[in-house]
Amino acid sequence: MVQAPAPTAQKGSLTADELQKMNAYWRAANYLSVGQIYLLDNPLLKEPLKLEHIKPRLLGHWGTTPGLNFIYVHLNRVIKKYDLSTIYIAGPGHGGPGLVANTYLEGTYSEYYPNVSQDTEGMKQLFKQFSFPYGIPSHVAPETPGSIHEGGELGYAVSHAYGAAFDNPDLIVACVVGDGEAETGALATSWHSNKFLNPVRDGAVLPILHLNGYKIANPTVLARMSHQELESLFVGYGYKPYFVEGDDPATMHQLMAATMDRVVEDIKAIQHEARTKGFTDRPQYPMIILRSPKGWTGPKEVDGKKTENSWRSHQVPFSEMSSKPEHVQLLEQWMKSYKPEELFDAEGRLFPELAALAPTGQQRMGDNPHANGGILLRDLKMPDFRHYAVEVKNPGTTTSEATRVLGKFLADILRFNEKSQNFRIFGPDETASNRLGEVFKTTDRTWTADILPEDEQLSPDGRVMEILSEHTCQGWLEGYLLTGRHGIFSCYEAFIHIIDSMFNQHAKWLKTTRHITWRRPVASLNYLLTSHVWRQDHNGFSHQDPGFIDHVMNKKAEVIRVYLPPDANTLLSVGDHCLRSRHYVNVIVAGKQPALQYLDMDAAVKHCTKGVGIWEWASNDKDSEPDVVMACAGDIPTLETLAAVDMMRLHFPDLKVRVVNVVDLMTMQPNTEHPHGLTDKDFDSIFTTDKPIIFAFHGYPWLIHRLTYRRTNHRNLHVRGYKEEGTTTTPFDMVVLNDLDRFHLVMDAIDRVPKLGSKAAYVKQMLKDKLIEHRHYVSTYGEDMAEIRQWVWQYYSGSPAEKGAIDTQQDNASSTPSLEGEEGAARK
Repeated sequence: MVQAPAPTAQKGSLTADELQKMNAYWRAANYLSVGQIYLLDNPLLKEPLKLEHIKPRLLGHWGTTPGLNFIYVHLNRVIKKYDLSTIYIAGPGHGGPGLVANTYLEGTYSEYYPNVSQDTEGMKQLFKQFSFPYGIPSHVAPETPGSIHEGGELGYAVSHAYGAAFDNPDLIVACVVGDGEAETGALATSWHSNKFLNPVRDGAVLPILHLNGYKIANPTVLARMSHQELESLFVGYGYKPYFVEGDDPATMHQLMAATMDRVVEDIKAIQHEARTKGFTDRPQYPMIILRSPKGWTGPKEVDGKKTENSWRSHQVPFSEMSSKPEHVQLLEQWMKSYKPEELFDAEGRLFPELAALAPTGQQRMGDNPHANGGILLRDLKMPDFRHYAVEVKNPGTTTSEATRVLGKFLADILRFNEKSQNFRIFGPDETASNRLGEVFKTTDRTWTADILPEDEQLSPDGRVMEILSEHTCQGWLEGYLLTGRHGIFSCYEAFIHIIDSMFNQHAKWLKTTRHITWRRPVASLNYLLTSHVWRQDHNGFSHQDPGFIDHVMNKKAEVIRVYLPPDANTLLSVGDHCLRSRHYVNVIVAGKQPALQYLDMDAAVKHCTKGVGIWEWASNDKDSEPDVVMACAGDIPTLETLAAVDMMRLHFPDLKVRVVNVVDLMTMQPNTEHPHGLTDKDFDSIFTTDKPIIFAFHGYPWLIHRLTYRRTNHRNLHVRGYKEEGTTTTPFDMVVLNDLDRFHLVMDAIDRVPKLGSKAAYVKQMLKDKLIEHRHYVSTYGEDMAEIRQWVWQYYSGSPAEKGAIDTQQDNASSTPSLEGEEGAARK
């Protein structure tokens, strides 16, 4: 990459008329922004401002807003001049007044919300609704036309912007980064997204670092850096920074106009070069560093204290309106300084010569279809997942690697959609580790930085997005989905927690947009969590945590789904369903290690469609009442449950055992709480109303209790799962440490089935001896006992003699491969 010195913007060439009109438009946006924060009534100040015209609770953020408005008016100019398709991402947390004001001025807000009309009454409604009960939030939110980025939480603006730009060759994403947001770890890493942007097929991101000096009460780090330090920092990141610095509006307008022209021409030159001659080298994309006063154009000081260009203007520059009447006068002076009579006519409409500055139709940033991605969304072209089925003649007797099988399916989805380029795989350097390596037969990893001869599967045209930052992967995927495409995020289960808060925000976005009529549904956000808690034995306690499921279950039922497929065929069925779905967050937890397979494809489809079911082939209670229900959810809990049932049927041949497998966790909730939930009648039919239930669960046990606490038979429910016991050990010892193993499950049944009574004492003693034997064996040999590693589901009459003969044959058979993972080193 050839680096050029970072330029400072030169004096612009706006005519006097252009300058006057652009400044007036900016004043109008600022006026509307202040009005949203403060006013209930008297929107055009046609009468003297009184206390009753002002909101009783003043909420909002002024400090960043004038800078956001300044940027918006200049983007409008270049959109018209260069015929651009542009969306605006506002990173500064609570810049909502500015984006609402600008979409109102350009007309889109009134089109989406006709009650907020472009007249005096509409302006009054615009002001009242802001940060008002049952109104709109103070940040850029789903309700804001043109938004794909919720500004309430900081750190994700740049990754969202790049996600939107991937595979959108005609789109420019203007991404404003606040200097407070720039201090977050997630944002700091996301600057490296430029190493993944291919100018041949992707759009462009124009980062605009907005330095106005302060956070809530402290200076910001980047704002206190010198021009030279900032230049070095961003040249080091691979950008070509342009500086626009000052506080005089006329000068700043000229500088910004010249800079905007220059950066658009730079972007167009980069894209023209790549699209005519092909990709040769990573380009140095432009960015803008805008340094302007915090609370620009607001009160210089309040109550004798500096306000503009200080932290005091961060939120509401002054309040206490009832106790300090002089503040009412100050507000009136401030708002009148924008000269609203020069901006709006008597009916409250923006004067036509100013309204003409905005683009029209879908060139308006508030109406760009990419910011309402469901409009552009097209179905994936999907192969038939049944063609990838693992042959299962007898349940529990053959092995396969579930995610490796899914990888073949994903590889063909990439191939089928190669022309439309609307599907990508995202993950933190774990695609191969998670056994999805088959996709590399179809595509490479995306990479536009240097490629060395010894590198493998790196290409500017790759469609697998890998960077060792879960935050960046999540942000890329969210931006990609919200602009109308499809994707999947594969991650180690324990480390998906890194993006807990990002998941929160996306789930809230989906929940909110379900009730905004003009928002169209987008493709679901799909997580594939593998390298999970029960097969992270080699990496140790730091890699062992299934708690993301609990976190997800806190969100609204209308947007979340959690699946625990027990084998490869159920994973294929679930994966196909999730990739076809809309407007959900789907969490799939599946193992990557060789594991027993239970259901043929027809059975898998039926089972996944129901979400929960009795496994008749593993049960012996048909046409009778079970003595115990052995339930399971997750691949390892399923294995241990079946092994436990195997022992129970051997030692207690008269015991009636029902095996229930749960693949859709949401079925455990009542149907009144979740659309996938079982009715009470169906739940009782499967789990009984009075029999003991031993439930082996993939995650923390209390989640199952939480989901089923209102069920009839909850009092008889006993759940085994992860209870925060882990270390570097063997696969089976992991389940033993958490009492989830087959021996503990049989003892649980013995303790809860009254008919077994004292006659089970010898069996219980034998099970305890097995646990002691296991501990000694793994401590001595470093692997699990052969009877554990080689166990398969057997078909026998139940007599001890026949079972003994089968065991002898199994012991004499050649050893099967260890179920330990290929990775010996810790991921991080």
